[in-house]
Amino acid sequence: MLPRAHRIVSGAELREVQRRGRKSSTPFFVIARAQGKTNYASRWGFVVSKQVGNAVIRNRVKRRLRDLAAREISANPIGMRAVVRALPSSAEASFADLADAWTETLRQAER
Repeated sequence: MLPRAHRIVSGAELREVQRRGRKSSTPFFVIARAQGKTNYASRWGFVVSKQVGNAVIRNRVKRRLRDLAAREISANPIGMRAVVRALPSSAEASFADLADAWTETLRQAER
């Protein structure tokens, strides 16, 4: 579970991070990362459109992505904002596939 303090809930903030953030993509999702204020908790937002699938599939994808973000908070607990936009192929991906893509994407973003 991703604690509320670590979630982006404002639509304006989601759009700002997507516009100004540095983007990294995989076949399953696109992550836009932006530096936040250094004394605030890292925050994550998720966008899963109807193109991904029906409500059951969208919610499953969101749960998986939130779980990956919760694991990332221990590595980057302060000062990062990120928005993850799921692509339609994420509906067919296993959790292991998503986790591998997640690790690779964040590794690329650090370079």
